[in-house]
Amino acid sequence: MSWEELRALPPLVSVVTAARALGIGRTTAYRLIKEGTFPVRTLPLGGSTKVSTASLWQVLGV
Repeated sequence: MSWEELRALPPLVSVVTAARALGIGRTTAYRLIKEGTFPVRTLPLGGSTKVSTASLWQVLGV
């Protein structure tokens, strides 16, 4: 994912999008979330989980 793509993300993104930005797979991302070791803030919303883009930017140094 390019820097331009990262900066254009909405305030909340899917786990799959965050995983792509972090360079990890979807399965690994969900495992880390379950273990409580995902490096980015997650928000459970209804039946899905979203990721804070601001937190993602902070981890990536954007």
